[in-house]
Amino acid sequence: MNYEAIVLAAGRGKRMNAGMNKQFLELGGEPLIVRTLNVFERDERCTRIVLVVNPAERSRFEQLLARFRIQKVAALTDGGEERQYSVYNGLQALAGEEIVLIHDGARPFVRVHHLHELVNAAVQYGAAIPAVRVKDTIKKANGLFVEQTIDRSSLWAVQTPQAFRLSLIMEAHEAAKQAGYLGTDDASLVERIGKPVKIIEGDYRNIKLTTPEDLLFAEAILASRMAE
Repeated sequence: MNYEAIVLAAGRGKRMNAGMNKQFLELGGEPLIVRTLNVFERDERCTRIVLVVNPAERSRFEQLLARFRIQKVAALTDGGEERQYSVYNGLQALAGEEIVLIHDGARPFVRVHHLHELVNAAVQYGAAIPAVRVKDTIKKANGLFVEQTIDRSSLWAVQTPQAFRLSLIMEAHEAAKQAGYLGTDDASLVERIGKPVKIIEGDYRNIKLTTPEDLLFAEAILASRMAE
């Protein structure tokens, strides 16, 4: 089944300490956001992309889309004060495919076969997220003193893109908006209205570039991809 994608690129990325939106940082000679968009650009099942941006950077994004000949971005939408509001704005700009994938612009390494697994699961279950099993021991703490060691066997670290039936994610966002609820991700809004969210085993290399250290990992992942 085909789908539309919302790609979020309006964040300030303060933890990257780059002095600019991290989406413009170059990775292997290409801006980060271009690498992310190209995953969807090259997937024949993606019909259309809505790119959510900071209004002050709109013209710079438009220049990148033209320079790198990205054709599927059909709309640029203004971001909001919170990620959830940015997604809501993006939802308003969709054309109406039954399935929508919501993705962080700073995750350039998602694989196309994972996109398809997510779409298929969203068709079946309504909502699907990629996640990887937590590898480290997790402690609950009070200040700097351990309170409890958490059983990690049931813990997953969640990634994007998150996939939804459009009607379901719209219902979840509208309910959250009405209640003034702010979730940590889009799946949490679906959980809040009592609907199931299916986990698809993800890829540890589908990292989100957040801090300067992540750039080192990204360069290594890129080098390994080029050697494949």
